[in-house]
Amino acid sequence: MVTEADKEKLKEFGEKLKKIRKDKGLSLRRLSYLCSIDYSDIGKMERGKTNITLLTLFELAGALEIDPSELIKDLSFTMVAPK
Repeated sequence: MVTEADKEKLKEFGEKLKKIRKDKGLSLRRLSYLCSIDYSDIGKMERGKTNITLLTLFELAGALEIDPSELIKDLSFTMVAPK
């Protein structure tokens, strides 16, 4: 189940993705072409509406010509102990 805190993390990631994409001067469609991910799916990522896989993170980073860590650097993170 996706919690409200999880939704905030996804939104924060999406905002970071969008900023990097725009800083690189790429449209959604161009990024889509470069990483072979449908532009509507990238739009969902940027709005925090989808949880991506590690492989998708690598694909995005490759298309953006950045280290994958740049996409998650400086994002808020809270450890939750298992129950």
